[in-house]
Amino acid sequence: MKFPSDLEIAQKAKLVPLDNIAEQMGLAEEFYEPYGRHVAKISLDAIEALKAKPKAKYIVVSAITPTPLGEGKTTTAVGLAQGFKHIGKTATLALRQPSMGPTFGIKGGAAGGGYAQVVPMENLNLHLTGDMHAVTQAHNQLAAMIDNHLHFGNKLGINSHNITWRRVMDVNDRALRNIIVGLGGKADGVPRQTGFDITPASEVMAILALATDLQDMRKRLGRIVIGENMDKEPVTADMLKAGGAMTVIMRQAIMPNLMQTLENTPVIIHAGPFGNIAHGNSSIVADRIGIHTADFLVTEAGFGADMGAERFFNIKSRYSGLKPDAAVLVATVRALKAHSGRFKIVAGKPLPEELLKENPDDVIAGAANLQKQIENIRIHGVSPVVAINAFPSDFESEHQAIKDIAIAAGAKVAVSNHFTEGGVGAVELAEALVEATNEGSNYAPLYPDEMPLKEKIETIAKKVYGADDVSYTAVANRQLRSYEKNGFGNLPIVIAKTHLSLSSNAKLKGAPTGWTMPVKEVRASVGAGFIYPICGNMRTMPGLGSNPAANSILPQIG
Repeated sequence: MKFPSDLEIAQKAKLVPLDNIAEQMGLAEEFYEPYGRHVAKISLDAIEALKAKPKAKYIVVSAITPTPLGEGKTTTAVGLAQGFKHIGKTATLALRQPSMGPTFGIKGGAAGGGYAQVVPMENLNLHLTGDMHAVTQAHNQLAAMIDNHLHFGNKLGINSHNITWRRVMDVNDRALRNIIVGLGGKADGVPRQTGFDITPASEVMAILALATDLQDMRKRLGRIVIGENMDKEPVTADMLKAGGAMTVIMRQAIMPNLMQTLENTPVIIHAGPFGNIAHGNSSIVADRIGIHTADFLVTEAGFGADMGAERFFNIKSRYSGLKPDAAVLVATVRALKAHSGRFKIVAGKPLPEELLKENPDDVIAGAANLQKQIENIRIHGVSPVVAINAFPSDFESEHQAIKDIAIAAGAKVAVSNHFTEGGVGAVELAEALVEATNEGSNYAPLYPDEMPLKEKIETIAKKVYGADDVSYTAVANRQLRSYEKNGFGNLPIVIAKTHLSLSSNAKLKGAPTGWTMPVKEVRASVGAGFIYPICGNMRTMPGLGSNPAANSILPQIG
């Protein structure tokens, strides 16, 4: 019998009233505001109201280096959260909000899959409560005020050739990557070259995810650096008097969104920062609420453990003060075979027939990536549990190969069938997490705040990515000196690189060694609170493919 589609499964879900979900969390009625029948906004007042309750065990879900196949990280996070109920534990799940660009592009939705989904999936993937639009509006309000300032005499002496603040839209549209504004007559503004990024790439989105409360968000928005003046001094949003208006636009967006899984487990959806140039994690305020609502709080970090999890440990946890108790590392048979380098896999194309045949040797050939990602979690003092996200096409011998690799690397391991079975299929994984969290955590960031920026970059490159060295262009060296001179040297680091390899070269699979990481330039998200070196060509406005998901999305009318 054909396995039902995600949409078919979601539409048959038996949702319970959100009052029941809130009651599970110990969340009183005055602390949430319904948005329709199955979504609600949670007031930040809940942070103070819940703080006397016991803290949950805090679990982050990460993965091996992504492949075009997808490793099922969100699906595993949902399945795990559901699985706890089947062993007599309670859980709350905290996830990012998906962007509509990838939803209508090649990636599709981000509500999980199979019998491990957040529902209603249509609400989650389309608009939700308008947070994405608020981020877009706040970002573009600042952009408009920059150009307005230039038009009315430029009293701040902004160097119009060095403005780093572009515009954003939540759509995949390559035609907007590079544009010229101010064309027409004198009344139409000052002509200059700029462009659009996708909304998740906005620093406003990163601020939404890293702010600890409304007051903190206001300060961070005001600290945004939009460029330099003619004396090469930073110009901020507050210098343009834009921070107040941006905060007003974001006043409801900072309230996390409450939903549920197919098995009625509480889910907090909030923020969705880009995983390549930002930290790629859901919000701190969501976790500050969720940490007091269950036995376990499960959250997810974007891309592989070298990207989202590293930033979870060194940026999100640094700012939130919440210490993780354990980590999940999602791996699949297909992905490890891909990391062997023996197969050519193209997104949207049929899988090579040889990849689907039983061959544990191909799994073992891709083991280096799993081993390195286990190490990347362990160097932060956190115990990893490898979750084998099982597919019907897998073979027991291949699962055994992954188990042997994980155990030899010092990790616990569990097979999870959450996609086909829901929470009951994740019982083994849930039990492994109970055991891991009971052992205690020695979490610590990889580097101190006071470490010089170059040393921070090199620490991540060598310890996490396995690089031998780091090279810097003259531009990057000058920018690093400038940031430290301007007082930004204590900020943590997000290395903007490909997510498809542990290295900065997407073509290098497994766990490459003997390579040098090139830093082309360095940018600062001062408001959000991190410095990001650019180590490759970063697309911050995706394009649509030749056959995007939008082609096959049809409305149900009548």
